[in-house]
Amino acid sequence: MSIFRKKTKNTSDNIYIKKSFSQCGEDILVDFIFKNILGKNDFTYMDVGAHHPYYLSNTALFYEQGFKGISIEPDPSLFTEIKKQRPNEICLNVGVLFDNDITESDVADFYIMSTPTLNTFSKEEAERLHTQGTYTIVDKKKIQIKHLHKIFDEYFLPDFLSIDVEGLDKEIITSINFEKYRPKVICIETLEFSPDGSENNKNINIINFLSGRNYSLYADTNINSIFVDKKLLKYQ
Repeated sequence: MSIFRKKTKNTSDNIYIKKSFSQCGEDILVDFIFKNILGKNDFTYMDVGAHHPYYLSNTALFYEQGFKGISIEPDPSLFTEIKKQRPNEICLNVGVLFDNDITESDVADFYIMSTPTLNTFSKEEAERLHTQGTYTIVDKKKIQIKHLHKIFDEYFLPDFLSIDVEGLDKEIITSINFEKYRPKVICIETLEFSPDGSENNKNINIINFLSGRNYSLYADTNINSIFVDKKLLKYQ
């Protein structure tokens, strides 16, 4: 599928629309970074907290281009849908290890929310949303968990890593050993969700952490921040 579609011509100029599946065009930004800045027309991806095969997906664009990728989705129903609609990629029905007190032999409580985009392993986040009254906890499931390092070793280290895990983004990104595992580009949610949009709290800890691991903040869509390994940039 081409990522360009010709728009109905209203003027003498040809106008094209770039197709995006992401919430705020993050996939278009990532595509630009790889192809125009890093000079890579083909790259691998990993989507931690994939949620849906296409809706608000940061990796569907790359699946459509035939790139090699992995989707990680702990919700069994959403996992089944991803497997069905994206059969040519690796899909794992696990959670990612986020707590040093939990081992890979354990399972963790996964909270299913009334709006599936807010599903989370974070009891604190689930209860915060539930207490605010707009969303409710509708189910709780025991889900097997794996450390990202083990997934990297078992499959591959992705060129592009996308993380969106509702309340545990910091815990997961800080669990990565960046001396050994360095994705070229990382997209991670850095805005705390607020039901009415009145709060606009950026998680500066994530930004500072990745900056300290020699990643450059290339773009920010307010909801997500996109980082590039500084060693790969010609300008620094």
